[in-house]
Amino acid sequence: MENNSNWEITQQKLFAMVSTGVTDSPLNQFYDILSTVALIANLVCAFASTFESARATYGTLFHWVDEITVLFFAIDYVLRILTARQQYKGCSAGAAVGRYVTSGYGIIDLLSFLPHYLPTFFPAGAAVFRMFRVVRIFRLFRINAYSDSLTLIGNVLSKKRTQILASIFVIALLILASSLCMYSVEHDAQPDVFENAFSAIWWATSTLLTVGYGDIYPITVMGQILGIVITFLGVLLVAIPTGIISAGFVEEYQLATRLADIEQQQNVRFIKASIDPGDAWIGKSISEIAMPSGSIIALIIRDGETMVPRGDVEILLGDKLIICAESATEGMLEDVKEIILGKNHPWNDHRIRDLDISRQTFIVLVERDGKTVKPDGDLVLLEGDRVLVYTKESIRKYTQEPLF
Repeated sequence: MENNSNWEITQQKLFAMVSTGVTDSPLNQFYDILSTVALIANLVCAFASTFESARATYGTLFHWVDEITVLFFAIDYVLRILTARQQYKGCSAGAAVGRYVTSGYGIIDLLSFLPHYLPTFFPAGAAVFRMFRVVRIFRLFRINAYSDSLTLIGNVLSKKRTQILASIFVIALLILASSLCMYSVEHDAQPDVFENAFSAIWWATSTLLTVGYGDIYPITVMGQILGIVITFLGVLLVAIPTGIISAGFVEEYQLATRLADIEQQQNVRFIKASIDPGDAWIGKSISEIAMPSGSIIALIIRDGETMVPRGDVEILLGDKLIICAESATEGMLEDVKEIILGKNHPWNDHRIRDLDISRQTFIVLVERDGKTVKPDGDLVLLEGDRVLVYTKESIRKYTQEPLF
């Protein structure tokens, strides 16, 4: 039991270290910096090595930077597999690993280092494997943990994906129809230019997307008239996805503004307790502790690291517990807010894991019908819920300043 507990604690620490944006300890901050530097160094060397003069002068340096950084990517991938269960709570170890390795980030992480080593076993495919190394650049998207603004594009594309796919489908149909029409009109006049339907598709695509390379163009009167009509249709249709995405950005901004307007906020009181030798809670999990009605353990500070308590987390000697009580009067954490979900609140009927909230913000308490509900990722928020939220900035301030 103790070995399992120690491994669980080790997993939590490793997961906090490899999770970009978790900066509550010097080790986590250092790992984030190291990851970013390794990726940038790898990409810079890959770009610089395409210049013959630079490769002749610094070829050895480029080689060793590539070897070291790729080895780092491989170690990072192994650490993420070992801590996958911390990312996918409620899954078995095998299921958690499966979800990670098949996720978008899991595939990117794998392709960041695997193509480097594959030519050793399959020399014939070296050129193809080198092409996959460009996938490493997508690791840069992990820095969006430091900026909520960088998640805005993903949120918009996710919410508007149905409309965007529909508009792309219409554009694809128009390209196909335009290519067939132009091929029928121009093939006899330009058999070498409009040789087949694919040549016409190239012309239709460059015309509808307003690129117009000029390498293929109609010369017959009917073809030119058709080209004018298709060009006008292209201007109109290509603007549709742009309008959808623009509207999505406006909606996201209005959502953030509306949140500030409709949420009812009030200060929430906290007390702090230290777990000393002989305390009855030592060795017990959060779910085994009988808390008084209206109170909850909101935060655990262990070895200088901040943890969000889940039901299976065990209390250890030396832990510092941040306990939230509805009627507490001792001490106050000013930046923590309580949100009461009104009738038109955008969080209504949404799971906690699907909410558009800051990566630096956590929900630690939900009160429904006078009862406290554990705020796990699958909990669906309802009208009338009282939701307690706090930010990492609040945590840092709180852990650095005494409450009493």
